[in-house]
Amino acid sequence: MRPFNADTDFQDDPYPSRRSATPVTLPRREPVIWGQAGDGPLDSAALERYAEQGFLVIPGLLDDAEVATLRAELDHLRSHWAGRGDARVIAEPGSGEVRSIFEVQALSRRLERLFRDPRLLGAARQVLGSEVYLHQTRINFKPGFRGREFYWHSDFETWHVEDGMPRMRALSCSISLTDNSPENGPLMLIPGSHRTFIGCVGETPENHYRQSLRRQEYGVPDDASLAHLADDGGIETFTGRAGSVILFDCNTMHGSNSNITPAPRSNIFGVYNSVDNTLLEPWCGLAPRPQFVANRRDLTPLTPVAV
Repeated sequence: MRPFNADTDFQDDPYPSRRSATPVTLPRREPVIWGQAGDGPLDSAALERYAEQGFLVIPGLLDDAEVATLRAELDHLRSHWAGRGDARVIAEPGSGEVRSIFEVQALSRRLERLFRDPRLLGAARQVLGSEVYLHQTRINFKPGFRGREFYWHSDFETWHVEDGMPRMRALSCSISLTDNSPENGPLMLIPGSHRTFIGCVGETPENHYRQSLRRQEYGVPDDASLAHLADDGGIETFTGRAGSVILFDCNTMHGSNSNITPAPRSNIFGVYNSVDNTLLEPWCGLAPRPQFVANRRDLTPLTPVAV
């Protein structure tokens, strides 16, 4: 592993990670909010909450009919693609049940239109202050009894190191299609963690994505850094009725527990990236991850569709 050199790495890489034998903590360099009230559907209070916490919960954005239609689409995709050996379909460790399906905008016209819904696309444009494209999409299933955890991580750390995303100018959108309770493994977030970048230890193996999409081992922050972030910001869970949406900054620390309840959990997940923040070569020095994980080809700005 190449040792971290502060004299050169800060110049070459604004957010060095997986280069040092010890964790590196750096302040965020970019704004959190690039637009302003009046640029989209979020009012000034909502933008302030997002800027302060690193995420924003929008309860009941989708009505019951929309949720039912989308849930049927997810069930169709899961049954159609399970067991086909497609690299975009990720199985749960152990049980073999479908954990995630990637690049869903290419598999479903309905989901492709969902990501261009003005309620979502408009908020992404507003927060990021530019036109946007989809960096990554997927659907996540956390089945009852056997749904495994997603350990704490910052998406930006992985997207920066393994995909070459240069700056913190992207956001994630998670759309709940099932009720989220404190017991069935909901998303957990650390408020305020988006203001600090945690550089992780451990050199990235080749083709790391094959393992990390099932269980991530590299790009995972150390216990002390996590404890410090949680001491400062606490931990909040994303609970509530199906149809709720959470927008969260690319550097917000988040994760989820396993689901050992009978109640399954599923969500649609999309990453909006600014057209001014397109991917460079990965900072880990390895080949880029596949297109279905990190979009490098279709950078056309998204246009809204009527709902």
